[in-house]
Amino acid sequence: MRITIERLAARHRAATGGAHALKPLTLTIAPGEQVAVIGPSGAGKTTLLYALACALKPVEGKLELDGTDPWKLSVARLQKLRGRLFLAPQSPPLPPRQRVITAVLAARLPRQSLFASLRSLFYPTHIAEAEAALARFDLAGKLWDRVDRLSGGERQRVGLARALVSSASLWLVDEPLSSLDPSRATLAIETLTRSAREHGATLITTLHQVDVAARFPRIIGLRDGELKFDLPSREVTRERLAALYAQHEHELLGTAPVGGDDVPGGSPPAAMYCR
Repeated sequence: MRITIERLAARHRAATGGAHALKPLTLTIAPGEQVAVIGPSGAGKTTLLYALACALKPVEGKLELDGTDPWKLSVARLQKLRGRLFLAPQSPPLPPRQRVITAVLAARLPRQSLFASLRSLFYPTHIAEAEAALARFDLAGKLWDRVDRLSGGERQRVGLARALVSSASLWLVDEPLSSLDPSRATLAIETLTRSAREHGATLITTLHQVDVAARFPRIIGLRDGELKFDLPSREVTRERLAALYAQHEHELLGTAPVGGDDVPGGSPPAAMYCR
């Protein structure tokens, strides 16, 4: 999916006024590109993802997805377009009593009828597809587990596995490694990038781990809602990173995640947008 934004500005979802969380920004991202978005806390990274997912209407500027302005579409056509978008928040909002297979297959809902969607809650279909997606994140054995029996890191990987069974052509992933230990983080990011290439999907992910971001061909740096650089990763120097994270050096150096993969319930559930 091609993304074109021209002087796009947006506010936090809960804000009704005040300063923009994302200040006028102009970018073009080609179909199939893989982009890492970095910057200190409060930089506007998550706001950018929600704006691109059509979950947050811009307060000014223009957004086009494959040449279409989503906010000029009818409600029905906007819903259809959202079916091509996959947004994974940092902590997916998986219902505690739901089984993992149901949580993963929820990503198929945009291409199912209402009857098929309701039926899948009680009699899941496409079981092999869900199991294969989980296996790529080393979770095949969790297929029939309840979500509330998973650790925070396992829930986060279940959220990522949903992308693999979706029909989305744009994957927007917010801090996918926040609850993962280093080995799981490596597996997750490699699986995510490889799978996006296999699906021909455009991948945009926010990251706090600068060393992981360096594996992406392109890095966008945000600070205080403003674009500070948009460069091939090889051109992102230590000096640029030091300027981007000035007064936030602890984030640049990295800190231990709260509630890792070995801690049951280590990360609180939050919302996942996929429709």
